[in-house]
Amino acid sequence: MAMTAVARETVFALRRQIAKIEGTLPERLASPVAAPLDADVSTDLTIVRRGIAAALPDAFLPIGVERLDAALSGGLPKAALSEIHGLETRDAGAVAGFALSLTSLILKQAPGLPVLWIGTSEIFREAGFPYARGLHASFGIGPEQLLFTEAPKLVDALWVAEEAARMTALAAVILEIRGNPQRLDLTATRRLHTRAQAAGRPVFLLRQAAEPEPTAAPVRLIVASAPAVPRDTIAGPLAGSIGRPAFTLTIGKSRTALPGQFTLEWNPDERAFDERWGDERRGEARDRAKNPVPVVSLSGGGKGPAPASGAVLAFPAVGSPLSPAARDQPSRPQRAAHLGPRRAG
Repeated sequence: MAMTAVARETVFALRRQIAKIEGTLPERLASPVAAPLDADVSTDLTIVRRGIAAALPDAFLPIGVERLDAALSGGLPKAALSEIHGLETRDAGAVAGFALSLTSLILKQAPGLPVLWIGTSEIFREAGFPYARGLHASFGIGPEQLLFTEAPKLVDALWVAEEAARMTALAAVILEIRGNPQRLDLTATRRLHTRAQAAGRPVFLLRQAAEPEPTAAPVRLIVASAPAVPRDTIAGPLAGSIGRPAFTLTIGKSRTALPGQFTLEWNPDERAFDERWGDERRGEARDRAKNPVPVVSLSGGGKGPAPASGAVLAFPAVGSPLSPAARDQPSRPQRAAHLGPRRAG
């Protein structure tokens, strides 16, 4: 039993040393208190976060999906460097869209502050710039709130990001990098992470077509586009339609969470995330099919023509007692007064 306690303390000492070397935000520093031998309880690890007293509720940015926020111990840390990876070049749009969704959530808490997006000429030529009208329509971000800095070289982009990360006048800083450049090492990411901690602002590192490598970021999320499902209506999924944008999110690294994968949908009307449930969603569709309700058919030119009108009601002939025109005619005693000239004077 004594050897087990010594081994446990040794493991926690090694974890503390590794956490200090990597410059982590959370540290699993506190070793569990040894329980009595006759106690039938499981040992609970206490997570102590550096610079945050007892993990304050406003220290995290909730994504809005209960399971994901629980897995991330409350959400993404606000005052930290967070990595968002796209494993392939074709995932650049999904990575940028997910970053803009997070930016929309941040601006709800810090309205009026701008966001700085930094990238190299190479990445902007490859992935392009966000569309101004789409920013406002899909994410509620005004074009004047998103500032861009295009640097000719990576060293210039890193310098701009380090200077911007210390500014409290920005709601967030986004640094977009392609591949695995040698300059983006553990030291460079530690500087970004430390300055984000000091300013209390998030820094998002977008890695396009990159392989995971050691960095100082406490959280790494791997994002890819997910197939859109048909748009939901009161009668069930509308065939041939395209639903809301969807992302496949994988927790690649987190010192407070286990690896996991989620499928999220972005609601551009509510400016919020929803989790897609595959089996439950299909079950709801089946339930709707059991209780169909009439809906408006597709517009002209669509593949779903309107059904037949059914019974046709004819209007009664003019002059018949049921005719509206006959009912509106004045009676005989009223006819003379009705047709007589108006008296004046």
